[in-house]
Amino acid sequence: MDARLYASRLGGTAAVPPSKSAAHRAVLCAALADGVSHITNIEYSQDIRATLQAAAQLGARIEEGPDGVTITGRGSSGGFVTVTRPVFCNESGSTLRFMIPLFSLTAQKVHFTGAGRLFDRPQAVYQMLFDRQGLRFEQAPDGITVFGRLRPGGFTLPGDVSSQFISGLLFAAPLMESESTIEVLPPYESRSYVDLTLAALQQFGVKVTARARKNGSVLYRIAAPQRYTACDLAIEGDYSQAAFLAVLGCVAGGITVTGLAPDSRQGDKVILDILKRCGGKIKTTSDGYAFARSLLRATEIDLADCPDLGPVLFTLGCFCSGETVIHNAGRLRMKESDRIEAMQTELQKMGARITVDGDDVHITGVALHAPEEPLSGHNDHRVVMALAVAACAAGLPACILGAGAVNKSWPAFWDVLRALGGKVEWE
Repeated sequence: MDARLYASRLGGTAAVPPSKSAAHRAVLCAALADGVSHITNIEYSQDIRATLQAAAQLGARIEEGPDGVTITGRGSSGGFVTVTRPVFCNESGSTLRFMIPLFSLTAQKVHFTGAGRLFDRPQAVYQMLFDRQGLRFEQAPDGITVFGRLRPGGFTLPGDVSSQFISGLLFAAPLMESESTIEVLPPYESRSYVDLTLAALQQFGVKVTARARKNGSVLYRIAAPQRYTACDLAIEGDYSQAAFLAVLGCVAGGITVTGLAPDSRQGDKVILDILKRCGGKIKTTSDGYAFARSLLRATEIDLADCPDLGPVLFTLGCFCSGETVIHNAGRLRMKESDRIEAMQTELQKMGARITVDGDDVHITGVALHAPEEPLSGHNDHRVVMALAVAACAAGLPACILGAGAVNKSWPAFWDVLRALGGKVEWE
């Protein structure tokens, strides 16, 4: 599905979707819990459906409804069910990396499959941990196979890898036979995502202690065995998705975003600070923020703790006077697409001035022009949305190929854009 955008005047109020990061964690904890959990304000994106299906294979009973999902957890007394088929993770890195340690606890041979570039993403951390315990971990182009039960003990992980590895161990460690520790070495990147995991564990009755050490590392101590207990909760709004509307609002003006918790632990909440540093005019409302048209100036941005903001920050840089510098962008190369190459290639079709120096990206603000050829979404939901924001903010017509990629995380994105006044046609 391709989308053709036309110049249009934008403005109005839009609710952001629920946090995908929080939803993954809540579904997983509920699936492991004793009792019945009700999770509301959840969007059934492709990634969340992957986690729901994997949770069912762990033994949870899933009942989807229009207002939320009811999950009857497997509990701690019944043991794991027999895994009879591969665990399909689609393109969800969170699903894959959260589930690998948990499925290892079944002590069964489990095969994980997926789609897109999922198995191009590095899994060396788990390979190392499984190898050290003499367990089977095999990665092939079509998936990953594990066999053997992870044992408790002391785990040491580098801090400059995906936080999903740390979270995966945190979910599994309370179900092991005895206490474990997880030491995360400096530099500790994307720690905010681990904080979201700790918050979810706490909500579902699991205790984890954290302590900073003199060598700069962080040591997590997880008593075991522990029980997850059922919990009812509503998923908070997603700051990583709100960022697209926030940038659009600060460039085009007149957009209010609702459904955001001001005390959120989401690392992507930093989009507010970044926009303020750029001169963005932002007002707090009763349940979100209002973004007014602003004269934006360049700033330096460290992407280490907020990699999901990468694509929309490329777009932001195009509308800032001066040179925007994005540091620590290297992890963007191993997402659903090579997001550095994708955003550079597509924005340059609109006249953007972007250079890449290792893991640093330099963007010089210039007037964009309508692209002479279609923009490719690179089968990447965040690339598609960032390109849509660029075209709409600049008031330019554009055709985006593969616009349906938004279904991975925000199926209603195009409907929201239309409700704000955007003119979109499908081809």
